[in-house]
Amino acid sequence: MTEQRLPAAYMESIGEMLGQETEAFRESYSTPRTQGLRFNMLKSVPGRRAIEQAIAHFALTPVPWCPSGYYYEEPARPGRHPYHTAGLYYIQEPSAMSAAELLSPQPGETVLDLAAAPGGKTTHIASLMQGQGLLVSNEIHPERAKILAENVERLGIAHALVVSAAPGELSRRFPEAFDKIMLDAPCSGEGMFRKDPAAISEWSPAHVEMCAARQWDILQDAYLMLKPGGSMVYSTCTFNRKENEETIARFLGAYADIELVEQKRLWPHRAKGEGHFVALLRKAGQDEPGPSRGKRSGRGKDGQNIPAAARDALKQFSGWAAAELPGYRTEGVPVMFGESLYLLPEAFRDRLHLGLLDGLKVPRAGLHVAHLKKNRIEPAHALAMALQPEQAARVHDLAADSLELAAWLRGESLQVPADLHGWTLVSVDGLPLGWGKASSGQLKNHLPKGLRIHKGYSSEA
Repeated sequence: MTEQRLPAAYMESIGEMLGQETEAFRESYSTPRTQGLRFNMLKSVPGRRAIEQAIAHFALTPVPWCPSGYYYEEPARPGRHPYHTAGLYYIQEPSAMSAAELLSPQPGETVLDLAAAPGGKTTHIASLMQGQGLLVSNEIHPERAKILAENVERLGIAHALVVSAAPGELSRRFPEAFDKIMLDAPCSGEGMFRKDPAAISEWSPAHVEMCAARQWDILQDAYLMLKPGGSMVYSTCTFNRKENEETIARFLGAYADIELVEQKRLWPHRAKGEGHFVALLRKAGQDEPGPSRGKRSGRGKDGQNIPAAARDALKQFSGWAAAELPGYRTEGVPVMFGESLYLLPEAFRDRLHLGLLDGLKVPRAGLHVAHLKKNRIEPAHALAMALQPEQAARVHDLAADSLELAAWLRGESLQVPADLHGWTLVSVDGLPLGWGKASSGQLKNHLPKGLRIHKGYSSEA
């Protein structure tokens, strides 16, 4: 790509910021785009050996600002490897990994990812939270929210609630509810130019102005949802000052209780990545200890008006799990959607209440654990992805490079020992992939049809 293909107004603004470095920045467009993946530390125990194998197999090199992040180079195709299907890692642009690292969410906190699709920062936050606490991931566009929910499921995240709402609707429901907020703001996407040249045609000074106005509106709603004493990261994948430093300055000027803790840029000519802007902000004050103030239901841990159908479904599932998942602890707030049983994170019970979800679009209400069909339990795929292998009564493990695994991912049934009976967790090198049901020497495939890989599967680099 040459400078002549880049908008003149864009390069003028870059020149004002970079001065003598402008040429080095321009030359970065003639180099291949940077590619990376981030390991899912929720899978780090069963996946320890798989992580080591993936690092060697794809010749991965570390991303300096993210301990779980790695670069890969062509012709590696980690997205086509079964470890990706098993949720061992998330394909993510390396610069973008800086945002969640700066936010530094802790286990047990209540965290909001306000503009979360497709899920890079949500899955990173969940990994840093170690599966503990409550993560609310929002995406206003329904189709993108579906993709977000699918990535949450693939990575085995059990403590996340995926919702689809405008920021203003959320701020009315969740005032001062979150310890940490991630706002990866919709932006003009200047950092996407090398990855997606089509983004260049969408750029204009007017588009930058429009994005800055939208970012300002979202920031005000984020402020309302942040607890006193809480922290927020604002990030973009764009370079201009209007959407970055000027937006932050406007925010600081409007809210006297907000302080700027840290602000930095990752430029593609200085660090290996497509570029990112990140700012860490803190809200003054000290929230009262314990659950989010003003959000207690006042009805105690077990008095949240849980419908009888949900309570009965939970009892039925718990009985099934006692036999089929002897190492699994059933906990959470039961919610029914048709025949599907979900468990909201236990932290939701402690800090919020079910009434907050009334009228809210909720693509994923915590962990989907089961389908109840004619008074029998059929375990959900999401439950399999959230398990550790040792929690299941039966496990059928397959090697990543085996023909059996390729057949399984295509949706085929497998031959198994005749003494294997019942629901069986199928895994690859110790990483759960889904459910099979064994009977008479055959393992019937219960991998959802939409996840079956009929072509393009590869265990090669």
